[in-house]
Amino acid sequence: MKTIHIFIIFIVVAVAQIFVPAQMIFNKESIINTGTAYRFKTQPVDPSDPYRGKYINLNYDVRSYKTKDTIWERKDKVYIYLETDSLGFAKVSKVSKEPLNLSKDFIIAEVGWYNKIEEELSFNLPFNRYYMEETKAYDAEVAVRNNQRDSIQNNTYALVYIKNGEAVLNDVIINDMSIKDYVEKK
Repeated sequence: MKTIHIFIIFIVVAVAQIFVPAQMIFNKESIINTGTAYRFKTQPVDPSDPYRGKYINLNYDVRSYKTKDTIWERKDKVYIYLETDSLGFAKVSKVSKEPLNLSKDFIIAEVGWYNKIEEELSFNLPFNRYYMEETKAYDAEVAVRNNQRDSIQNNTYALVYIKNGEAVLNDVIINDMSIKDYVEKK
């Protein structure tokens, strides 16, 4: 009798261990397949995380918003509503402490700080790390940095899919080419 209970518990645990990661993957793929793609201008550096590996840390041009609302506290949740500018890049149209009933795409970010003198809210976007194969991460970071110094404007950006407040960093693009392909080519 005890063996049957242990076996049932084992099966339940095994199914849960498969279901949870599968659900996470499915949710991310759903956002990519049905979400809206936004292009974010980037400014990378190349740190390393001993547990998660090499990645490109992406800083974005979109990281603050002018507002007279002074209620912001560090690490608060902020709803950032997006639209695209004339060049097709993401820009902030509105920020809020609570979800608004707007038909615009939004992401949930974290407040960095509020500058009362300049009336500007700074925030941290939740998709600032792009993981790559360890042997290519440094070359990718150098390629992005070199291309941002290039005279061609808007040639390096992150492609992020957004749906219902969730975001998936899908790719980093250099000169209309995936960073993976760009590094392979070099």
